[in-house]
Amino acid sequence: MQKDFSYPLKIEDINQGEQTYKLRADKAQLETLREILQIPAVNYFEADIKLTFQKKKGILEVSGEVRSGLRLISVISLEEFDKEYKSDFSMIYDTNATYEQIREMDEDIEDDIPDIVIDGKIDLGDIAIEQLALVMEDHPRMDGEEFTSFIEDDSQIKENPFAVLSKLKK
Repeated sequence: MQKDFSYPLKIEDINQGEQTYKLRADKAQLETLREILQIPAVNYFEADIKLTFQKKKGILEVSGEVRSGLRLISVISLEEFDKEYKSDFSMIYDTNATYEQIREMDEDIEDDIPDIVIDGKIDLGDIAIEQLALVMEDHPRMDGEEFTSFIEDDSQIKENPFAVLSKLKK
């Protein structure tokens, strides 16, 4: 049993073709995820990941689905609430590319740039966490909550300080 939510794979150990992985966070890993995401709680976290490796081309396709139940704090009411997330993702790694090659590729093409493999390995846990973080709201709020102004009447609004300049003669 792992304490951290980390599932590293060495590229050299990945077989040609398709492989699937099911990640499920246990209680200790949920606590680790809570700390990483900096939220009150992670109720559950699951990911189904499919790898398709074309060794001759050096292309590794990573796709799948991430599901999670999170306890968040509303930025409006400051109350805790639970929210579920489900997100599909797809990404490509070029296992032979370097930073310099990717930088040149970035200037030459308009398509998605493949990710590079660092130190000959990828971490399925990191990929799953990143995909969840990408779909989480920056400013979470409960369903139906809307930000409303605290100004109750127009008398509280001060006159624009530049309004006096508009009265000057040209």
